[in-house]
Amino acid sequence: MRKGVLSAVFALLAITSAGAALAAPSPDYHIRVGDTVSVTVYGEAALSQPTLRVLPGGAVAMPLAGDVVIAGMTPPDASNAIARALSHYLRQPKVTVAVVTAATVDVLVLGNVKTPGKYPLQPEARLTDALAAAGGLGPVDGQLPNARLQAADGTVSEVSLQKLLQQGDVTLNVPVSNQMTIIVTAPLTMNVQVFGAVDHPGDVALHEGDRLLSAIARAGTSPTLNPDLNRVTLRRIQADGTPKTQIINLYEIVKGGDLKKDILLQKGDIVFIPQASGKHDVLSPVMAILLGIVKPFGL
Repeated sequence: MRKGVLSAVFALLAITSAGAALAAPSPDYHIRVGDTVSVTVYGEAALSQPTLRVLPGGAVAMPLAGDVVIAGMTPPDASNAIARALSHYLRQPKVTVAVVTAATVDVLVLGNVKTPGKYPLQPEARLTDALAAAGGLGPVDGQLPNARLQAADGTVSEVSLQKLLQQGDVTLNVPVSNQMTIIVTAPLTMNVQVFGAVDHPGDVALHEGDRLLSAIARAGTSPTLNPDLNRVTLRRIQADGTPKTQIINLYEIVKGGDLKKDILLQKGDIVFIPQASGKHDVLSPVMAILLGIVKPFGL
């Protein structure tokens, strides 16, 4: 990935992370277990509680009223719930509940991030905050991967980090929830073999989705070797176990400019580039990189 893109990505991660750390719970915030709330009962100082912890069962322990479940409610709804509980003892009690300290959101971040693990985040945290807590993305070759978000109830969604972080689609910066698991897809690698008139014959590491031209560029085709890109041989073992061999005119594919005709490679493919008997036009892999036809491996 280019340095400029990396800088923009981590700037966005830093800004959104800082914003979440400073943000107070919104008016429609739902109280969670572990939150600390204040309860004010007007005209009843003995019943008012400046700091009450929401217990594991979702209740707060109120004097006189006992345990009142408020987890999952907004502060106004929690005020009404406590007022109803106190109405058995007081005439028309007026209650106000406010969140003093919101409990952190525990999120597990796995996959292609620098420091996978479980992280406590602010209650209003979003996907970029979770990625920032995990140190940002790991090595990426090509487009940014997707992130798979699994909520505590098993609901699963996917977010394109390419659109979010590189294209700036902030609508994809979704909120994270407590006990959510975020998995950043790691690039799947595979090996093919390239032999013949190449600089580095043998195994070539690729990512799934890479094509023939990428493999040859990475193996290197110096003009001094006089490779014949008009007769590239590809040997592949098919699903039924039988071998299939085809001859590909790679030079014509590139010359025509329709790189969709370039062959998708599979794990275990064997590529052979013969040496030309005469002088052939040779596509320089360096020129291909400069023209944007091939992206160098690892950038």
